[in-house]
Amino acid sequence: MIASLRYKAFAAALSCLLAAPAASALAATVEVHVTGVAAGKGSVKVAVCDQARFLKQCLYSGSAPARAGDNTIAVRDVPAGSWAVLAYQDENENGELDRNLIGIPSENYGFSRDARGKFGPPSFEDAAIQVREEGNGAVTVAAVKLK
Repeated sequence: MIASLRYKAFAAALSCLLAAPAASALAATVEVHVTGVAAGKGSVKVAVCDQARFLKQCLYSGSAPARAGDNTIAVRDVPAGSWAVLAYQDENENGELDRNLIGIPSENYGFSRDARGKFGPPSFEDAAIQVREEGNGAVTVAAVKLK
């Protein structure tokens, strides 16, 4: 009986391990096209967030050295679903979006779908894009304009 339970536990663990690569194979790459970047100032940081983590600790992110004009940053292995993309130019490379004394960002930033809030950040719904589950190699493009 104990051997039978061990076998069932082993079989369950093995099936979980085998299912994990299949799930990531269905994930897509979100290719973030960031415009409005100032030349030679720090890096461009992007984050892809689900609704629960929007404007908090996002699950997927990427960065690249800032180049004047357009920058493209690929964020890989994003599951299908509704996601919002945010980007900013971290000019001083401190790893965070700097703000002034009243909390307004002092570094250029932007959201997917060019979402803007009136008195604060936009809602998740305004910035949301759909990432499709199209198998390995699927790419979703998100445009973000820094302001």
